[in-house]
Amino acid sequence: MKAQTWAGIAVGAMMGVALGTSAYTFLYARGYSYLTEDPRACINCHIMREQYDSWLHSSHHAVATCNDCHTPSGWVAKYWTKAQNGFWHSYYFTLGTYPDPIRITERNRRVTEAACRKCHADIVHGIEGPGGAADPAQRASCLHCHRDVGHLH
Repeated sequence: MKAQTWAGIAVGAMMGVALGTSAYTFLYARGYSYLTEDPRACINCHIMREQYDSWLHSSHHAVATCNDCHTPSGWVAKYWTKAQNGFWHSYYFTLGTYPDPIRITERNRRVTEAACRKCHADIVHGIEGPGGAADPAQRASCLHCHRDVGHLH
C-alpha cells in the first residue's frame, strides 16, 4: 500500500475513535437531557445536587427553571451558552478541578443579572429610575443583595 493510503486509514481510525468516544460519553453522561428544559438535567452531575435542592425550596421554584435564569433569551444564544457551560462543566468535572463550593463565572453572572432585570423590569425601573445607569458597571447588582433567591448559599 502507498503511504497516502496508510495515512488516510490512520486519520480515519483516529476520527472514528474520537467520534465513538464522544458519542459514548454523550450517551453515558445523558448529554441529550441538556437539550431539554427539565431542571433535573442539572443534577446529572452530582456536584449540582445542592443547587438543585435549594432551587426546589426557593421562591423561584414555581415561576422559573434553571434555563430561565442561567441562559440568555433567543434560541442561538441559549444553546450556545448551554454548549459552552456543558463543555466546561464536563472538562472540570472530568479533571476534578471544579471549585468547591461551585462559583458562577463572570459571563454567567452577566447572563443571570440580565434575566433578573428582564423578569423584574418594573422593580428595576422603580429603583434605578426611567433612564437607569447607561454603563452596566454603574448599575446596582441584583445578585449582590439577592444571591440567595434562586439558590440558598
